[in-house]
Amino acid sequence: MRGIVKFIVAILLALVSLGTYWCNTQENEFTGENQHVDMTVDQEIALGLQAAPEMAQQYGGLHPDKQAAAAVKALGQRLVQSTEVKNSPYNFDFHLLADEETVNAFALPGGQVFITAGLLKRLNSEAQLAGVLGHEIGHVVARHSAEQLAKAKLTQGLTGAAAIATYDPQNPASQSGAVVAAMVGRLVNMRYGREDELESDRLAVRLTGEAGYDPRAMIEVMKILEEAGGGAGGPEFLQTHPNPGNRIAEIERAIQEEYPNGLPAGLEQ
Repeated sequence: MRGIVKFIVAILLALVSLGTYWCNTQENEFTGENQHVDMTVDQEIALGLQAAPEMAQQYGGLHPDKQAAAAVKALGQRLVQSTEVKNSPYNFDFHLLADEETVNAFALPGGQVFITAGLLKRLNSEAQLAGVLGHEIGHVVARHSAEQLAKAKLTQGLTGAAAIATYDPQNPASQSGAVVAAMVGRLVNMRYGREDELESDRLAVRLTGEAGYDPRAMIEVMKILEEAGGGAGGPEFLQTHPNPGNRIAEIERAIQEEYPNGLPAGLEQ
């Protein structure tokens, strides 16, 4: 009898989790996609602002070089103000982190964008920096963080259901079922993360071109990241931004689709 009750509770929890996920759908005004998200834009902005100080502290805080930090902010705002991003509801701000060793850049929901000094010093042009920041802007306007948070809630609910259904107090080893469910959940999230990377690359191609930068600089960035991957795990950027196959080929394809008649003249290299 106890097993039947556990099974019923697990089924109900799984159904509630799935129903909540699939019913919370919003249209992304920037991309036109229907997305499974369960927070408002204002909540995204508030969450990003709340998390920003702690995230910065993990990389040694903000860089003391005011001139370099101002240059990052200025280029980021150029990408925003000279493209359709200026019509988005997000409050973008760009930060240079003090960490000179870690090669990474990331964006929090709502528009807080960060790049480490370790990555910045490896870049050779404004166009390359524009490619990195444009990619992170793409994550924000495409609401990838909100999507991932919704998926995490779904995974947590399904994992909880699996734990209830499989756990036997007389046999603690049965907890392995919940562990397997959690691993499956991570794999699902990783697959979506890779799709997010492709979309952010495509958006970065569009934004850099609109802002007057040569999007081919993004290909150079990919090569720089590959060269920086001396350790077993490679640069942190490629760990937090999974490489979806041949990323350079995908960027080249995006450039061809965005500029079928060739890149316009006068773009900054």
